[in-house]
Amino acid sequence: MQKFNFPNPLNGAVSQILIFLLIIVLTVILARAMNQFFKKLIKRSTDELDTDPTNYQFLRHATIGIIYLVGFSIAIYSLPQLRALASSLLAGAGILAVAVGFASQHALSNIISGVFIIIFKPFRIRDRVKLREMSGIIEDITLRHTVIRDFENKRIIIPNAMISNEIIINSDKGDNRICKWIDISISYDSDIDRAKAIMKEEISSHPFNIDNRTPEQIENQEESIPVRVVSLGESSVNIRAWAWAINSVDAFVMSCDLYESIKKRFDKESIEIPYPHRTIVSK
Repeated sequence: MQKFNFPNPLNGAVSQILIFLLIIVLTVILARAMNQFFKKLIKRSTDELDTDPTNYQFLRHATIGIIYLVGFSIAIYSLPQLRALASSLLAGAGILAVAVGFASQHALSNIISGVFIIIFKPFRIRDRVKLREMSGIIEDITLRHTVIRDFENKRIIIPNAMISNEIIINSDKGDNRICKWIDISISYDSDIDRAKAIMKEEISSHPFNIDNRTPEQIENQEESIPVRVVSLGESSVNIRAWAWAINSVDAFVMSCDLYESIKKRFDKESIEIPYPHRTIVSK
């Protein structure tokens, strides 16, 4: 009696599922390998070559996104059941495009804004920025959002479309040098000239202070550290000194040191920093 071998549909289904899973696994492995490659490239370029890592970081996120998109598309196409579902969805492509357009409106807006940020560079990775009441260092620019690390080591995550429409103060855009105002008030009875001289001496002796004068200003013998009386308050004479540092980090440290050292010099030389005074007349 002749025997017939019929194909087992179960074996075919199992092989298709295995191929589907294999493609997913290979996609994840390739994405992770590419991620590690870009991380090493960024580390080498920033540590050894001292280049701007912004473009590399954005390219890393874009490449990984494309790998996942292509890999998952191939995986879906490998399963006949999912392929049929995709074909039926494509049959109503007009309705699908409208639905996807509404659903991904904000996502596409963030991606396009991210591309514009990379092209026009209003800020770069490692720039110190201030946005509304928030300030910190740009840590990453992804396809959808910008990550800012504040000075308490917290991460502020802002969508690219939102940050593109904000007014941003960038301390490192074009020129890293920072002018720090050192504002101190003294009493009306104190010696103004001596107070100004002390402020100038303390600033000039600080290691982070730099001479920001142009060659023309040096030739004209303009002051390297201007100190001026800027206003007369109710109970104080308000003095301001202009101190320059090479970057915002040095400027912050320098200002903290100067307020302390100037206060100590004022105490030694009997220059009073006054408290507010009020005269109360009782009838």
